[in-house]
Amino acid sequence: MEHPLPRFVEVRRLARGSAAFYFRIPTHYRSLGCEMANEPLGTSYGTACGDDGKGGRAAILNALFDEWNSQRKGAAPEQGKIARYGTVDWLFRQYKTEKAYTEKVSPRSRPDYERIMQLICDTVGKSGRRIGERQILEVSPRAADKIYDRIINGPNGVRLRQGEKVVGLCRKVWRIMRRLHPELFDKKHPNPWDDFTLKSRTKTKKHAVSREEVYKFAWGCIREGRPEPAAVAVICFEWLQRPENVVAGFLTWPDYRSKNWPHAVRIEHHKNKALVWHPLEETLEGETVKFYAEAEEILSCLPKLGIPMIMRQIARGERKGDAKVWSYPGMEKVVQEMRKKIDGVSKLFTLDACRHGGMTELEEAELTDGQGRALSGHKTAQAYRGYAKETMARALAATRKRHAHLLAQKGLDQQQVADEAASLGDQTRQPSPAPKSSTRS
Repeated sequence: MEHPLPRFVEVRRLARGSAAFYFRIPTHYRSLGCEMANEPLGTSYGTACGDDGKGGRAAILNALFDEWNSQRKGAAPEQGKIARYGTVDWLFRQYKTEKAYTEKVSPRSRPDYERIMQLICDTVGKSGRRIGERQILEVSPRAADKIYDRIINGPNGVRLRQGEKVVGLCRKVWRIMRRLHPELFDKKHPNPWDDFTLKSRTKTKKHAVSREEVYKFAWGCIREGRPEPAAVAVICFEWLQRPENVVAGFLTWPDYRSKNWPHAVRIEHHKNKALVWHPLEETLEGETVKFYAEAEEILSCLPKLGIPMIMRQIARGERKGDAKVWSYPGMEKVVQEMRKKIDGVSKLFTLDACRHGGMTELEEAELTDGQGRALSGHKTAQAYRGYAKETMARALAATRKRHAHLLAQKGLDQQQVADEAASLGDQTRQPSPAPKSSTRS
């Protein structure tokens, strides 16, 4: 069976016998000034050329070549056409095709990345030109300062946080893309966003919800027939998993009281690839102490729709009745709806605030830095794999201390209530002093 080859794509036979695909610019265009790099496309036809020879990585490279060739001929860009080669628009679009974006930027963060890129490209300078239409070489350090000033002075007031995001993203994109396309950058000032002076601002701390508010929200969701947001909030608070990982299905039913670990739950942190085992109970002298009894009671209300813990049933369409993983915006919307219905839950209640509240409780329990990290997973995956047994022992000690802190706090609260009641009783039983009798002389 023969497959069509895209333009400038060659097939070469490797030493082991398999075929490999390569993108190679003809020497004719090299002599005309084309500086696009030749590139190996791998051994997969679909990845290199698409299913029909009109897609894959080759289609992207050919589109870039067409942009360069049109620019060489002096053709004006058409409305709706892809960004011109070498412009800021092209720079961001090309960055989104690289592994630095597709593999390193989480799906949850991509909408914010897209918004910041669009904000930069749509910013208009004094000349009336969009920043996205300018060549990369035109963005000098002085131009970067002017772009920053225009962005932070928004139509509705000063927005310093947006300026910080712009500088951070541009510094990253310029650094990554210069390594791949050095000919498009100024040799004297290759990254105009380095050593950038930001205007200082007072940073607000992330909101952290308390244990009482988390479980008030969770039981309220159970009463409303919404066990999924209840479980996500409790998991983020107790086991400190990032909410996007919980919603995306990284916590599965086999992770909870599995055959190999019947008394623990396995938490995977996708951001740093760390795995943390949280002990759920401990038996001492014939008595079993459950560390997360209320959390497990919440999980018992979850329907088992598939392997991931957090799933929902499709209500309409051809797949009605099937189960699927939640989207993060969909789960956030349900959380917002539920917190309005449940008394005692503040407007600042979010899934991020639940995890931050759990982290705050670790500090309140006076755990050491090592014990806290053993529960939260704030370490590299290599360090965890090298000290897995030691980490499990530290996690057990940390969980004991955290559970003891909770019991002690409850005991203090009960003692305080009892003392207040006793004090009130003493006041009612104490006889009042007899009135003084008056005598007449």
